[in-house]
Amino acid sequence: MKNLYPLKFRPIFKERIWGGDKMPALLNKNYSLAHCGESWELSGVQDEVSIVSDGFLKGNSLEELIEVYMGELVGEKIYDKFGTEFPLLIKYIDANDRLSIQVHPDDELSKERHGAYGKTEMWYVVQADEGAELISGFNRDIDRDSYLIALQNDKLENLLEFETVKQGDVFFIPAGRVHAIGKGIVVAEIQQTSDVTYRIFDFNRVDDKGNPRELHTELALDAISFKHHKTGKTIYQPKLNETVEIVKCNYFTTNLLQLTSALERDFSSIDSFVIYLCFEGSYTLEYESETIRVQKGETLLVPASIENFVIKPLEGSETKLLEVYIE
Repeated sequence: MKNLYPLKFRPIFKERIWGGDKMPALLNKNYSLAHCGESWELSGVQDEVSIVSDGFLKGNSLEELIEVYMGELVGEKIYDKFGTEFPLLIKYIDANDRLSIQVHPDDELSKERHGAYGKTEMWYVVQADEGAELISGFNRDIDRDSYLIALQNDKLENLLEFETVKQGDVFFIPAGRVHAIGKGIVVAEIQQTSDVTYRIFDFNRVDDKGNPRELHTELALDAISFKHHKTGKTIYQPKLNETVEIVKCNYFTTNLLQLTSALERDFSSIDSFVIYLCFEGSYTLEYESETIRVQKGETLLVPASIENFVIKPLEGSETKLLEVYIE
């Protein structure tokens, strides 16, 4: 059997009522959708599994690769826990209008109701229009009754924490936190593999047939954390040519890499695949006397069996990457 290599996948583009048109210029994405809201870069979601785009494994699905390569691809401990289901969903989101206010259940509630994992996620803001805002949690401690009264009277927004955002901002959204991405924002989203979302308010919008979007008021009640958190924004200090940890949780670790020179990476002590999202510049990844080139907008999955490699930015410009793995 041939050795694994760093893998690229075909993006899965999603039409959304709130979708925009920034991704072609911003991330070199090529699609024909009128309102492309999401580009799924790496997915193990049922019926939406990513397909390899290059190399001798071209045309194979991520699930098929895990069936064959198992721990060599994802890491032994990860394979033992998740089997052939890839544990993370990686996407870009382009919001030309505000998204619905929503919440995700945790693992326990989601398994009980849906036989699926919950959804803890994070956002890295790739681009934001001036004054753009998002929602992360409540602006004070509330209770179930006050929440329901506000919801019934179209006053929910009065209870929510609005954050003005700019490029480089990071938000960690644990399961249970009410949230929404606002108009004029493009984010990279790292999340558990789950498509379970409870929509609690959609600003009274209707679809192209005049129908309101489905809400999940009752389902959401048991999922929501009604506590106030001082800020949803993650504070970190960017450093050139170093690895900067921006989120670490039970489900994933995400680092920011801002590179103008080569950076060696050693994952021999971490039994996990590594994902790289390149949202600025371009680079080569050198491993085992092989080299692969990666352009802005491309996402790379480095198998767990490749433990040591070097990342080199190209053309003397700064390259920005998100690095994601499971510890």
